[in-house]
Amino acid sequence: MAMGKHRQERQEELWIETGALARSAGHPFYEKLNALLRKHGFDEMVEGECARYYAEKMGRPSIPPGVYFRMLFVGFFEGVDSERGIAWRVADSLALRAFLGYGLTESTPDHSSVSRTRRLMDLETHQWVFDWVLEVLAKEGLLKGETLGVDATTLEANAALRSIVRRDTGESYEGFLTRLAQASGIETPTRQDLAQLDKDRSGKGSNREWGHPQDPDAGIAKMKDGRTHLAHKVEHAVDLDTEAVVAVTVHGAQEGDTATGPQTLLQSAQNLLIVCQEPEAKDNLSQKALRETVLDKGYHSNAFLLVLGASGIRSYVSEPERGRRRWKGKTKERDAVYANRRRIRTQRGKALLRRRGEVTERSFAHVYDTGGMRRVHLRGRENILKRVLVHVGGFDLSLVMRKYIGKGTPRGLQGLIPSLVRLACTILRGIASFRAALDRFQGTTTLCRTQVLYSLGPRPEQTCATG
Repeated sequence: MAMGKHRQERQEELWIETGALARSAGHPFYEKLNALLRKHGFDEMVEGECARYYAEKMGRPSIPPGVYFRMLFVGFFEGVDSERGIAWRVADSLALRAFLGYGLTESTPDHSSVSRTRRLMDLETHQWVFDWVLEVLAKEGLLKGETLGVDATTLEANAALRSIVRRDTGESYEGFLTRLAQASGIETPTRQDLAQLDKDRSGKGSNREWGHPQDPDAGIAKMKDGRTHLAHKVEHAVDLDTEAVVAVTVHGAQEGDTATGPQTLLQSAQNLLIVCQEPEAKDNLSQKALRETVLDKGYHSNAFLLVLGASGIRSYVSEPERGRRRWKGKTKERDAVYANRRRIRTQRGKALLRRRGEVTERSFAHVYDTGGMRRVHLRGRENILKRVLVHVGGFDLSLVMRKYIGKGTPRGLQGLIPSLVRLACTILRGIASFRAALDRFQGTTTLCRTQVLYSLGPRPEQTCATG
């Protein structure tokens, strides 16, 4: 076989027939997803909701709202973190072009158009799309809303820690250290001098004193891998019966769980109330929506337990070790804490706490690790929440797809074919082993039958007339 030569330049054709263009058979996952969206009237819903953002005859054509939200869904299903990456992935894939309704000769939306559409549409519109996804889950029997587990995680911000400045004076961190070094007697401090000075200084990462000039909502926080970054805190309220995310909120990384937990539960109640307004969805919801909530020990506080008790919500909150407590003048707080303690010590309470850790962490893994949103590329809490709402909405849609086709993402569907091949090979090997065992059994049976007949029949020496 002759060795291939290097790629040569060739003259592109001036005219190309439309029938000669490359075509894609489409991806079965996205075809089923489009069928699901059409079944529940997704395009009609978003076009009616977003009509106020579009002019009938003015300027260049904008991104249709159905295409815009589908592109954000693609971010979850393909694990793409940035809007620029989503735009490139859509332009490069024939299957995604078909999913969005674009032909090969049409230009797909670029990242600047996606960004501009996000800025024009308010947060309530993105929240409306998330609530619509919850209605789909309720209609499909995948949302009960009776027992919710709440937990939070951190997302790395689109801001460098070395660029922080003092909130009061705007002085940079390096300039602040240089001034401290000069005040201590070092006229021209080196980087090693500054590092040594900063190493032994307490309270150096205070969010009250330091912030990022372009992203003031980001807070200094320690990530799960032990690194310190500017980050945002995102909180999920998950249905422990169906694993659906009922509500998602974004907060500053420095805010405590006891401060953000009530906001997330309030948002959950609002979302479930909106879902109940749809008659078909209301029939599938539990009659005791938001009856129980399960949380870890970071949410345990007297005030929070009182709020939950006053709201009629049964709490299962892990209690940290605090030693002997004094309840003088705090009768209501004592009763709330003791009632929660009795519940978490029961078998059901222990099972719910285990279930919360499993389900909430799984939602974080699917949405932010596999879904590619562990680091955000947007600034401002409102912008981040817009993107996260639709991203988590894609995760909720994956639960419906898992019900229909057995897999919640296109990558999972691709991995289904090797699994089916392995299953078929296992079945064939089992059939071959069964047939071989059956043949051995039949041979053994024939041999045994011959031996029995021989033992029952007359022997040759007994049939001889001469004896």
